[in-house]
Amino acid sequence: MKQRNPKAKLLLGPGPSNPDPRVLRALAEPTLGHLDPDFVAIMDETAELLRYVFNTKNELTIPVSGTGSAGMDAALVNSVEPGDKAIICSAGVFGDRMVDVAERAGAQVVKVQSPWGEPIDPDDVKKAIRKNPDAKVVGIIHGETSTGVLQPLDEIAAAVHEAGMRIVVDTVASLGGVDVPTDRLGLDFVYSGSQKCLSCPPGLAPITLSEKAVTFVENRKTKCQSWYFDLGMIRKYWGPERLYHHTAPINMIYALNESLRIIKEEGLEARFARHKAAQEALISGLSGLGLEPVVNEPYRLPTLTTVYVPEGVQEAEVRRQLMDEFGIEVAGGLGVFKGKIWRIGLMGTNATRANVIRLLGALKEVLK
Repeated sequence: MKQRNPKAKLLLGPGPSNPDPRVLRALAEPTLGHLDPDFVAIMDETAELLRYVFNTKNELTIPVSGTGSAGMDAALVNSVEPGDKAIICSAGVFGDRMVDVAERAGAQVVKVQSPWGEPIDPDDVKKAIRKNPDAKVVGIIHGETSTGVLQPLDEIAAAVHEAGMRIVVDTVASLGGVDVPTDRLGLDFVYSGSQKCLSCPPGLAPITLSEKAVTFVENRKTKCQSWYFDLGMIRKYWGPERLYHHTAPINMIYALNESLRIIKEEGLEARFARHKAAQEALISGLSGLGLEPVVNEPYRLPTLTTVYVPEGVQEAEVRRQLMDEFGIEVAGGLGVFKGKIWRIGLMGTNATRANVIRLLGALKEVLK
């Protein structure tokens, strides 16, 4: 067999980000049984720490086994039944993916769109709600990593609740780096991923459900389309009953627990300010290199910055050189932005001034 010897690199793309060394050490702790009392205590603490990061008191706040995409899958299959109408907002790759997942779950999807690089217009959502008063849920991406847009949620969430619907929110690229106002806005089903601003390896999808969402899960007319993601059963494993559902990824939960402890030690407000300051420094440096941001300032996602590739520059070649010569990963564009932009992530542990300076220095050399 060939030698396995992955080299350490600075991961400044849209995820995964570099885990904190403490998190990697937690992965190496002794594996326990998934019903071992010592592990159950770690489960309980992890759920409580997730409530802190989600800004919620929701009882059903747990990590689902799987990456952020598993969170999306779990959110949609547990939020709709076949034939239900769902209003899905899309302004990028992951909004389109939410449409696809909702349709696979049997929903009749009404799509609300905006141009890539711009947020969803609340008035468009309100129009869709008025035209489709029988819709059950509205789905939206909080931080769209294909465009770098941070979606304002206040006005849209208010309109959803006024209509008696539930709101599903993707926070894969925002949780732990940007304020996620779960309880303040009454968000019903919020999901994320462990590998971005939480600075944990990929493999878990934190979720939280409001009482309204839990009531729907408990009173479905049909079984959840997915056995693996059926929260009606999974919650009984994470709750006092401890009923076996599937073998939890024990060591990954250790890692998530440690990453959440680190966040609690730093404090959410300090963490949000650090991500914002890192992006401001990055934008300033990129401007000095003649690179133009894609997203207007009020709607920039602090954890993921997008910039246009200058005319005449081979964007993939720049990324290759950054990786080969400097050990830095950034990402290219997806969809309509393919070949036109770079996506630069400053997430979790990586959101530092030192990493900004390292990237700008390397980028300056490559662009010469």
